[in-house]
Amino acid sequence: MSTTTELKKIDLAGTNKGVISIADVTEPYGPGSNDVVSVGIALNGEDVEWKAHIPYENIDAVIEALQEAKAKK
Repeated sequence: MSTTTELKKIDLAGTNKGVISIADVTEPYGPGSNDVVSVGIALNGEDVEWKAHIPYENIDAVIEALQEAKAKK
């Protein structure tokens, strides 16, 4: 059974109430599926409008890509 554990909430820049929610999700796609990190965006601070599931094995590559994107701005 899938379990979601909230790890952190971050204020979403440029909004009044928006948040970025980071959570661990165990067995997100059924029994035996690998855990993922869920990144959700809620513009009103409550209802998630966008969500991405990132396998733990891909976190370092995603962080690197985000850092490269930031450096270009």
